[in-house]
Amino acid sequence: MQYNFTTIKSEVKDILLKEKGSKFIGFAFPINNEKELKTALDNLREKHPKATHHCYAFRIGLNGENYRANDDGEPSGSAGLPIYNQLLAHNLTNILVVIIRYYGGTKLGVSGLVKAYKESTKHTLEHAEIITKELETELEIEFKFSQQNVIFSLLNKYDAKVLNFDAQENCKITAQLKLSEKEKISEQLSEMYDVKFKFIEI
Repeated sequence: MQYNFTTIKSEVKDILLKEKGSKFIGFAFPINNEKELKTALDNLREKHPKATHHCYAFRIGLNGENYRANDDGEPSGSAGLPIYNQLLAHNLTNILVVIIRYYGGTKLGVSGLVKAYKESTKHTLEHAEIITKELETELEIEFKFSQQNVIFSLLNKYDAKVLNFDAQENCKITAQLKLSEKEKISEQLSEMYDVKFKFIEI
């Protein structure tokens, strides 16, 4: 099973490429879902209302199974696809790349457009910090107050981050940890007396 994926650390913006008078401006965003994707696209349309085209491609999911390439009025396959192919070439997912074009009066032709959008995407990604992210999961544990030391040392052992701790006679803790540690911690928790636990998909 795969436990990590490659994406970009933070947003990249305003990477400029000029081709025969046309301006291509590149943006890249780390995204986790379609809502973040829509927000990023809406914000760019607000900031660049006079741009001729807002072409983009995105990949979401561990293997980029949720994806789309959009030509936004450019000839079919001349904009979105070259952007998308660069995401594949760099093996990136959970990412959106938008190339905004301001038309400069000279037509570039399909092959010229393909080249310009490819170069612009490449140039934009060169400015991004590419990182490998570990998949994480959330864990909820219920236990007796007297067991808290054992539970906390177990969580420390697996580098889990405590998100919430409700300290009553019966305690409840929510923690986040690497998905790759799920089986090991499950084994140890199931051997403990009077402890209930479940995993919550993020």
